[in-house]
Amino acid sequence: MNLEAQEIAQLYNLLSIKLGSDTTDTLFKYINNKTERSVDAAVKTLAIKEDVINIRKEINQSKADAIKWIFIFWIGQVGATLAIAMLFLNK
Repeated sequence: MNLEAQEIAQLYNLLSIKLGSDTTDTLFKYINNKTERSVDAAVKTLAIKEDVINIRKEINQSKADAIKWIFIFWIGQVGATLAIAMLFLNK
């Protein structure tokens, strides 16, 4: 038996003497269930490597889309400016 198991066994024995074995069993079951639910909840909220990679891909894609639209807007503005300049120069 490792140290932790020995400590749990001693705690169980002490609580069984004071509270009775039924109450101690219920208490230990409650603690185990609560611990498992806490761990499950923590695991569900943790980001895994794939999540981080997906987030980075989405960020890179949105940056590429923004650059594309900025370039399209810039070309449109240059075209409009040239058209206005040509109108004034032709008169």
